[in-house]
Amino acid sequence: MYNCVENTDFRGKSCSVCGIGISNYPLIDFLLSRGASVVARDRKSEAELSCAAALRGRGVELRCGEDYLDDIEEDYIFRAPGIRYDVPGFVRAVERGSILTSEMQLFFELCPCRIIGITGSDGKTTTTTLIAEMLKNAGYTVHLGGNIGKPLLSEAGSISPDDIAVLELSSFQLMTLSASPDIAVFTNLSPNHLDIHKSMEEYALAKENIFSHQGENDLAIFNRDNDLTHAMVCRAPGRVLQFSRRTSLEEGVFVDNGTIVVAQNGKKRPLFSTDRILIPGEHNVENYLAAIAAVQGLVPDDVILHTAETFPGVEHRIELVRTLHGVRYYNDSIASSPTRTIAGLRSFPQKVILIAGGYDKKIPFDVLGQAVQDHVKTLILTGHTADKIGQAVLSSQGYQKGQPTIVMEEDFSQAVLTASRMAEDGDVVLLSPACASFDHFKNFAQRGQTFKAIVNGL
Repeated sequence: MYNCVENTDFRGKSCSVCGIGISNYPLIDFLLSRGASVVARDRKSEAELSCAAALRGRGVELRCGEDYLDDIEEDYIFRAPGIRYDVPGFVRAVERGSILTSEMQLFFELCPCRIIGITGSDGKTTTTTLIAEMLKNAGYTVHLGGNIGKPLLSEAGSISPDDIAVLELSSFQLMTLSASPDIAVFTNLSPNHLDIHKSMEEYALAKENIFSHQGENDLAIFNRDNDLTHAMVCRAPGRVLQFSRRTSLEEGVFVDNGTIVVAQNGKKRPLFSTDRILIPGEHNVENYLAAIAAVQGLVPDDVILHTAETFPGVEHRIELVRTLHGVRYYNDSIASSPTRTIAGLRSFPQKVILIAGGYDKKIPFDVLGQAVQDHVKTLILTGHTADKIGQAVLSSQGYQKGQPTIVMEEDFSQAVLTASRMAEDGDVVLLSPACASFDHFKNFAQRGQTFKAIVNGL
């Protein structure tokens, strides 16, 4: 039911753009420039859309409200990543002959240069940014976008064949994509987004689209230490490289006694010690291994080392906000899953004061319970999942009352203030929620910015 856009000249064609957001507003511009008649659809009311008047002024028809996906008759349907492909309105339209596609599908078909795509449950944004930084430092013109926040469709006409596009790709973007990047990087896989995906199997299959359409000369890169991604190696149609923090590899990138090593074509060459990496955490070592694998043959070793020693990290990812009265405050708002929070906790040699909780994505917190016992002195819980996380800690093996201390705060701001009040000289206060932000915030960035504003106002 999902097809490529075979002709990007849309003169005489009607297009339905479903979900007016970051990725689809530039899409509307593109479609209008190619002669299409456009119907823009969104669940919000017209009064809630700040762009409504401007769109109408350009001849765009608006369909808003709860029934915005009813009676779709346009030739092409472009869905936003957050809308499932199998909603009834789409199914009926496709049965009548409409072509269901997306902004990302269109970019893949238009992009004239090599594409490096990155997906995974954790580490996507940092790995994507690292790859882009390494390529830029090596002198390439790089176009960075996708799920990282910047749609590249509007730039497609100015991209040169010698440039490189680096795309972070979410499961929602990949779910129905019928193209794969030239180089596909799969950082890891663990339960996530099960509030949208019908099952873990569907989530994993969506992620597999990052390599399933590759050719025999394309490259797929997998995490050897993650059982789920390691099992996918045999299904890759092209070349394969793996990376590992724990195992020596005959072909790939790995850590040997604290040194990053590249093994290729029967030869192994050491690059540098992991302690040369500026950003903290074992999970960031893994991000570097994935990025290094992706840029082999493109970026010299000395440029990779320079990047490792100078790259300060990405906002909202174990970001040091300030040190006040000997207490360090870190913003890890991007941690919207238990595995991501566990990685953050392991980045510190001491037990921390952890602020956690948020929107319920219907994923289990059992794995978080033991990690909290091992790495947290005080746990401050807030948001819709506070009780679920608290129960996971109380139910974990070997739990003893008061280890850690657990505090419930209904209000996010109060949770931060409570953490500050309980912190002593030498402590670390870490916002690492293990949950999405949608119970109280627009997104993880707004949550992180709120945290930083409160901390900077102490």
